[in-house]
Amino acid sequence: MRIHEIKRRLREAGAGPSHEQRILRLWSHALPRNSGRRRPDSFFPSSLLAALPSIEAELAGLARIHAVHPGADGSERLLVALADGQMVESVLLPRDGLCVSSQVGCAVGCRFCMTGRDGLLRQLGSAEIVAQVALARLRRPVRKVVFMGMGEPAHNLDNVMEAIDLLGTVGNIGHKNLVFSTVGDPRAFERLHQQSVKPGLALSLHTTKAELRRSLLPRAPNMTPEELVAACERYARASGYPIQYQWTLLEGVNDSEEEMEGIVKLLSGKYGVLNMIPFNAVDGVAFSRPSRERCEQMARTLHQRGILTKLRYSAGQDVDGGCGQLRARSADMQVPLRRVDDWRQESGARSVTG
Repeated sequence: MRIHEIKRRLREAGAGPSHEQRILRLWSHALPRNSGRRRPDSFFPSSLLAALPSIEAELAGLARIHAVHPGADGSERLLVALADGQMVESVLLPRDGLCVSSQVGCAVGCRFCMTGRDGLLRQLGSAEIVAQVALARLRRPVRKVVFMGMGEPAHNLDNVMEAIDLLGTVGNIGHKNLVFSTVGDPRAFERLHQQSVKPGLALSLHTTKAELRRSLLPRAPNMTPEELVAACERYARASGYPIQYQWTLLEGVNDSEEEMEGIVKLLSGKYGVLNMIPFNAVDGVAFSRPSRERCEQMARTLHQRGILTKLRYSAGQDVDGGCGQLRARSADMQVPLRRVDDWRQESGARSVTG
């Protein structure tokens, strides 16, 4: 289901703009229909009141939490079951953040990522993307949403941008706290400039060497690191938000002194921050992360040379929760996950199944 289809059904049922906004706001915030000072039956048309139970049931059925995987850092990795039985992952992050998925699988095939192993299975509808936010808000506040979960948002532009538009309006997420993450795509850069809700932008860079990047991200658009950074810089200046350049640290691959020189040359003077993320181990993948000492030394050296650099460890690494791993483990039945019913019995928490 897509958001514009929900709006059409609401209008056909007699909803005006204020009714439509209220219903979408309550849904995206995971609030009951009677929330707020005015009860719906006091100002909703009777035709809309009659249609609402069916529409609300369909929205609630878009997604449910299949399993919860808590991390010691305060994160929670959620395995989300969609109506057709497919699974995606969302991650509740410390400090009120949420990482959402935009596709089941991924077509880019990054060599260090589990998600792309099976290729792209299907797109998520914009309503399924927002449903992840609604589910997460049943558990804790969500004030930032990053599109860094399963899938390549640039390959599902219409649905992702529709979700961003809703989250940046009735969803009450600050525009700079909506982060569109991409491997880089000319269509995405063009579309971002056209958005009324302009999100922050994160670019999966990973290396300054064009040939190595083509090897690591085999089906990413054929843009050089210089072309990618130039496109990002134009958007950063237009939006007023610094670009987040993502760099997964792979031992012996992109952690060399030569790469650090390339970073200084490529990013000096640019409006952005370099996020260095030590590789999160994936079963069957030959890469490994550099030592903590090497990671810290790289970040410190780059910062001293004028590149704003942050060393970040992926949330939930202690539970092997990298993108695609929960879904793969559930499908393979290799490692049992904590189901929602088990979590509820232990904690006495309210239902989070939507």
